[in-house]
This record gives sequence, C-alpha cells and structure tokens, in this order.
Amino acid sequence: MSGRPDRLGTTAGDLRTATGPVGLVTEEPVGRSTAWWGMTLFITTEGTLFAALFGSYFYLRFQHGAPWPPDGIAEPELLLPLIMTAVLVPSSLPVLWAEAGIRRGRRWQLRAGLLGTLVMGGTFLGLQGIEYSEILREYTFTTNVYGSLFYAITTFHGAHVTVGLLMVCWLLAASLHGSFGTRRHERVRVVGYYWHFVDAVWVAILFTVYLSPRL
Repeated sequence: MSGRPDRLGTTAGDLRTATGPVGLVTEEPVGRSTAWWGMTLFITTEGTLFAALFGSYFYLRFQHGAPWPPDGIAEPELLLPLIMTAVLVPSSLPVLWAEAGIRRGRRWQLRAGLLGTLVMGGTFLGLQGIEYSEILREYTFTTNVYGSLFYAITTFHGAHVTVGLLMVCWLLAASLHGSFGTRRHERVRVVGYYWHFVDAVWVAILFTVYLSPRL
C-alpha cells in the first residue's frame, strides 16, 4: 500500500539524520556542562583548602590557650570588617540579577549587574588594603602564630576575590561584544557560582578571625 508510510524506512531515515554530521552538531548536550563540572571541582578543591586553614586556626588557638590573640595583640576591630561584609556579601545579588536578565535576553541587565558586582568587589579589596595598612603597624605575618594565621587566611581570600573580579571583567568584556544570549549564558552561571562561594567563605572568615576571639 503506497499511501502508508514505511515504518522501517522512516526509522532508518531518522537514524541516519540523527547520526549524520548535521544531527550530531545540532543535538543539544544532555546533563551538566563541562564548565559546570570544572567549576564545581574547583570550588570543592578551594573549599577544602579554606577548611584546612580554619581547622589550623582553631587547633592552634586551643593549643596555645588564653589569651588569644597572644603577646598583647588587641582583639580585632569589628567596624571595618562589618563594613567589608556589608559590601561583599550583597554583591551576589547583582550577579543573580545579571544572570536572570540574560536568560530573558536583556544584555543591558547583564552588563549592569556585572558592573555592580565589579564595583562592590573592588571596594571590598580597597577596604581590605586600608585594614592591612592599620594592623601592619601592630603585627605582621612573622610576629607570632596569630599574625601568620590572620594574614594567611585573609590574603588567601583576597586572592580569590581578585580572581573572581577578573572573571567578572572577562564576562563584562564579552557581553559588550554580544557573546551572550537567552541560550548562551552558561559562563555567566558558573562564574556566579564562584562568586557566591567567595562571599560564603568571607562569612566564615568573619566568624573565625574577627568574632571568635571575642567569644
């Protein structure tokens, strides 16, 4: 019966189409992207390093005993670190806003959100520089165990903020060339994951380095 479709022929044709060069190129990937897995592994690795630093801090603190900080070092001031927290932690919001915008094709929203995060992150690093200029008069990395831990933890985090800002700058530059759209924003999402991680680590640093000596 010539009017009825040949199921076998149709299936074979569909198979040839799906496995042909055009089909393989246009087929959407299944599951998580390579960028997602790479960033997840990177964040896991860096989180482990920060956990080791926090564990070292509390181990050495309890091994040393009171007083802490030792050798007459005053308890860390809270005003500037709290201001730094108020600047850095909310900087995740512009990233989320930027990603939500590009999902809807709003490149202006992507650029504005990335610029907001860039300004807030840069302000945080500037405030950290001011903090260092003040406390370096009291103690340095080699003064005692507390000084070594303080600078190791905060400098390591500052380096991660710097890396995050470089990523945001790269996204912003790419967005100015129209690199992202409603179906092409995976890089924005994975960089956002990293920035949220940096913010979360700072909250842990605030408790460990600045608040715990007062407990």
